[in-house]
Amino acid sequence: MRTFDTLADLAACAGQEITVTDWHQVTQQHIDQFAEATGDHQWIHVDAERAKAGPFGSTIAHGYLTLSLLAGFFSRSIKVKEVRMGVNYGSNKVRFMSPVPEGSRLRVRVELLDTTPIEGGMQVAWRATIEREGSDKPVCVAEPLSRYYV
Repeated sequence: MRTFDTLADLAACAGQEITVTDWHQVTQQHIDQFAEATGDHQWIHVDAERAKAGPFGSTIAHGYLTLSLLAGFFSRSIKVKEVRMGVNYGSNKVRFMSPVPEGSRLRVRVELLDTTPIEGGMQVAWRATIEREGSDKPVCVAEPLSRYYV
């Protein structure tokens, strides 16, 4: 966990890598639960037998499941003590660059791109590079925006 006392301390790190998270395994149960929650039951995600003969040799996680994991990665790896609340504000850019086969282990490399003062706090632009263990190509690169309030 990378901890900052204040938003000013965080802002001073603009342009730097802030953290590399621990690994997280994506299981078929995660994929199935995401399919159930979103209604996206495409066979490449939920039909293990059919997916074996598909282009990836197994089921793969939904791209948006991969992206949604950022919330947990961030909450387990970055803390600003003076912040009373943080919210997702959106993303400037998201690219899904390679698949996440069931059973993959992922981690995130987090870079602080920029900070902007807002009323009651700060908006933070990040670059999150989601890596799959054993692959030299990221599975996703996103530029999420967070708003932190003191």
